[in-house]
Amino acid sequence: MLQIECPWCGPHDETEYHYGGQAHVAYPEDPEALSDEEWAEYLFYRDNPKGPFAERWVHSTGCRRWFNVVRDTVTYEVLAVYTGARPEVASAGGDR
Repeated sequence: MLQIECPWCGPHDETEYHYGGQAHVAYPEDPEALSDEEWAEYLFYRDNPKGPFAERWVHSTGCRRWFNVVRDTVTYEVLAVYTGARPEVASAGGDR
């Protein structure tokens, strides 16, 4: 089972968390100016790389706080856990 280190509560099993999607996806500056295709791109299309990928997770059965995880999508290895801005390792995946 995957172990994820909550920045506030420490390590716990993956079953205590919920996946929140790709990290660092910025909300459009002027959403009303977007075409339907551009809005669909923002809402539905995400990167799907092999290797390091920045993701959002919430510790739903613990502190209920959101944080970011860089996880290798091939090996499931957690490479980094952080809050807020992305660290250097996160630039390997999840850029949009």
